[in-house]
Amino acid sequence: MSDNRGVVYIGPGNVEVQDIAYPRMEAPNGRAIEHGVILKVVSTNICGSDQHMVRGRTTAPSGMVLGHEITGEVIEKGKDVEFLDIGDLVSVPFNVACGRCRTCKEGHTGVCLHVNDDRAGGAYGYVDMGGWVGGQARYVMVPYADFNLLKFPDRDQAMANIRDLTMLSDILPTGFHGALNAKVGVGSTVYVAGAGPVGLAAAASARLLGAAVVMIGDFNQQRLEHARKMGFEPVDLGKHDRLGEMIAAIVGEPQVDSAIDAVGFEAVGHGGKEQPAVVLNQMMEVTREAGSIGIPGLYVTEDPGATEQAAQTGNLSLRFGLGWAKAHSFHTGQTPVVQYNRQLMQAILHGRLNIAEIVNAQVISLEDAPQGYQQFDSGAASKFVLDPHGLLGAA
Repeated sequence: MSDNRGVVYIGPGNVEVQDIAYPRMEAPNGRAIEHGVILKVVSTNICGSDQHMVRGRTTAPSGMVLGHEITGEVIEKGKDVEFLDIGDLVSVPFNVACGRCRTCKEGHTGVCLHVNDDRAGGAYGYVDMGGWVGGQARYVMVPYADFNLLKFPDRDQAMANIRDLTMLSDILPTGFHGALNAKVGVGSTVYVAGAGPVGLAAAASARLLGAAVVMIGDFNQQRLEHARKMGFEPVDLGKHDRLGEMIAAIVGEPQVDSAIDAVGFEAVGHGGKEQPAVVLNQMMEVTREAGSIGIPGLYVTEDPGATEQAAQTGNLSLRFGLGWAKAHSFHTGQTPVVQYNRQLMQAILHGRLNIAEIVNAQVISLEDAPQGYQQFDSGAASKFVLDPHGLLGAA
């Protein structure tokens, strides 16, 4: 079988859908594996993290197949796969994890020690994450399948909820991870920086965890209006740079219990100039004493497109002393998806979490992926879901 096509990074600002190799049961270093499966991709999403690469803000090489948000059907399996069968419909955590090393056994699958020859942590179709082929394609190989894959209990039920369930691979657990590590609980006041899909997922997670008020800040009016329609309090950052005042206008005081950074290293300040540390510094300003800050937004070790020289190597101008003086808790890093995806699946299947509506999921064909990337980069208030085999139209 060779009819595989995928979304390929060509260079800054450019992706193409091309014929690519059909997946093989082997690791990026060429080692044969028996613990993997090959999936027919049912849905695969465009992520804001992909955009960082496509904008040329990482060291991603030309020719890389993109995509780490994958839902699919098992069509082949290795002889060491015991608990999955041909035909199973599964969600793929974006973390590639062995399930056997110290960090995996502790639940920290975002920094698996065995799936990347250069550093801890692996992911599909992402720069410096081990060379695993991405899943914005018709078919993809997933290693350590018994450990990594979440099987949906009923195929028909899953397909009826597929627009929601496709968010389990990354965006929803990432938002939930940010909210949980910001210690959101019953009655919390919460500020989320960024009204893109991850910010909306974080806001939805905060509400699920019992927050009293969830505010979302952004410059994008379309995204702010969508956030308002979804029941969140929009904060228009274009008005001025005094975030505390805008928060006080909503909750009566210029501070919150919990703050979530869903923006990351391409943050922009009030004047339109890129300021990679502006969101983190604002978080420390508006989070109350002994409050917590969750940071699911991506920060990188190398940013060749940074306007600040220090930021090109991941060094940011943080007012860390303020956070220290206020006894803040900070939590960073890749989301360990397997810690959360089963619980979040249950919330979706039992009607507790309409995440596809909240992030405004828009289904497009695989061939239309380049246009989806362009619209997403221009600030569309949507989460683009790719449909490689035309299976979502009837779902």
